[in-house]
Amino acid sequence: MKHDQSGFFQRFFRLREHNSSVKQEVIAGVTTFVTMAYVIFVIPNMMTNAGMDHGASFVATCVGAAIACFLMGFYANWPVGLAPGMGLNAFFAYTVVGDMGYSWQVALGAVFLSGILFMILSLSRIREWLLGAIPLSLRFAMGAGVGLFLGLIGLKTAGIVVPNEATLVSLGSFREPEPLLAGLCFLLIAILSQRNVFGAILISMATVTLIGWGLGLVEYQGIVSTPPSLAPTWLAMDVKGALNVGMVSVILAFLFVNMFDTAGTLMGVAHRANLIDEHGKIENLPKALKADSTSSVVGALFGCAPVTSYLESASGVAVGGRTGLTAVVVGILFVLAMFFTPLAAMIPSFASAGALIYVAMLMMGALAHIDWKDQTDTIASIVTVVMMPLTFSIANGIALGFLTYTILKVFTGEYEKVSISLYVLSVIFIAKFAFL
Repeated sequence: MKHDQSGFFQRFFRLREHNSSVKQEVIAGVTTFVTMAYVIFVIPNMMTNAGMDHGASFVATCVGAAIACFLMGFYANWPVGLAPGMGLNAFFAYTVVGDMGYSWQVALGAVFLSGILFMILSLSRIREWLLGAIPLSLRFAMGAGVGLFLGLIGLKTAGIVVPNEATLVSLGSFREPEPLLAGLCFLLIAILSQRNVFGAILISMATVTLIGWGLGLVEYQGIVSTPPSLAPTWLAMDVKGALNVGMVSVILAFLFVNMFDTAGTLMGVAHRANLIDEHGKIENLPKALKADSTSSVVGALFGCAPVTSYLESASGVAVGGRTGLTAVVVGILFVLAMFFTPLAAMIPSFASAGALIYVAMLMMGALAHIDWKDQTDTIASIVTVVMMPLTFSIANGIALGFLTYTILKVFTGEYEKVSISLYVLSVIFIAKFAFL
């Protein structure tokens, strides 16, 4: 029986063809899961701030991630783990719901519509046209800007950065335990990661949670239980409410960030996993993009912000993950994680804030790829990066950055570098600021 099962895996995932084995793929899957498992603790805390039920959000995160991993593994045969995106969750909870005042149901409707658009783009040549039409510097700026936005949210949640009427923001008090523990969590993650400690983020979050428990800041709720009901978030999206002119920029922000983040992650993983042939063609890339875009639509049904591919998948690839069996193992582990709801409910906001700050700093590494020699590229990129956190909106950062790029290129005589799609988007963004 064992031999037959092994033979099935060999044939279905073409393990020998990828110089892999079942054992190698399982180890890779466990490695990938451990490096990205922090999302199941951090994301429900964020979604609770949007008014969503914590238990349902925890289960939705696990289910959405599991289905996405199964799609990527069985359909695309790629060793990539997926889950709701951290930056997109922050945009969902703190900007669309918190700042703009939309209900989380309407925000889910926008996620669903952006996922449908992503699917349409993935099924057509429009995707390649759009990906090629957005300048590289702006693509990297979007990633870095989302990182800075996520970092500000982490600092605010931790109480390290607090509101100030005179200066807008100022430093919080480290005499309070929460900011101190959040800072400790961040530093622990950074130190352990630099030392290549397996599961650095989870170990650090668990450590400060235990310290918080010892200080009376965390209440013990148990470890394992039956998963909570999905009823509060299942099919709760308000698509009709999202079909609003004011939501256009929100839907586009979800679409662009998800699309470019996915493309960048998949390209990076493809290189590391040797999924590129001698002609430079990436194996099953269209299928991987379709699996990713479909995941966002399916995730919205359960109550997830856009589901996307995680760069943490590179950790699994580094230990030998080469096929979709790695992704399937990650998906199985997300299913099992649903039974640890009490543990997730115990993770305090200062622990998840430390993880947010660390992930944010990693995302800001995209700044290194911006063309700093071309001033028009540099200025537009800086506008994109800075305006996301300062306006507390990924959508506004993208709009202002794209507009700055178009205007600078046109009036410095480099109008031929502006694509037709960028002109169209610029007109849409001008209309947004003028009339909405």
